[in-house]
Amino acid sequence: MFTGIVEAVGRIADARPRAGGLRLMIDAGALETGDMAIGDSVAIAGCCLTVVAIDGRMLAFDVSQETLRCTHGLAQGEAVNLETALRLGDHLGGHLVSGHVDGVGVVTRMEPPPGDPGARLLEVEAPAELARFIAVKGSIAVDGVSLTVNTVAERRFAVNLIPHSLAVTTLGSLIVGAQVNLEVDVVARYVERLSAFGR
Repeated sequence: MFTGIVEAVGRIADARPRAGGLRLMIDAGALETGDMAIGDSVAIAGCCLTVVAIDGRMLAFDVSQETLRCTHGLAQGEAVNLETALRLGDHLGGHLVSGHVDGVGVVTRMEPPPGDPGARLLEVEAPAELARFIAVKGSIAVDGVSLTVNTVAERRFAVNLIPHSLAVTTLGSLIVGAQVNLEVDVVARYVERLSAFGR
């Protein structure tokens, strides 16, 4: 499990085909790797991957075809948000995030909100099958960043990005038309599943 609070921005140094998927080599940037071990989980742009090799600041991950099918941004040269797995006793600053990307959205607006030039209003169009899980004041992870939904209109939702979030994540570089990994609130998924049995 993760919290959606990004610890560092890394970069994919290499992405090579391997056994039907990819082997990623990621420069961990400022991420603390001193006690990291093979088998640990790291959220890469919101996608939970397992460390399979460590070489100094370089971390290796194997990515399956299924993961590639439902995510974006796992290509050589991409900057990626990084977060290590939640440990017992850690602060839960964002919301519970599994690192299982539900789908890919498309940025439809990225502009300063009225009266706040340092912030950005980010609007995303979600896949139709995810829209019912997104609610005003609910939580959503965008490229692994925990955010609060401000507005919802059919398939589109908007969030406000404060200057800190823009500075310490990859979200500040988003433009209209960009794709983003989305993970809806796990509670919404369970509520929908339970309500289906009551119909």
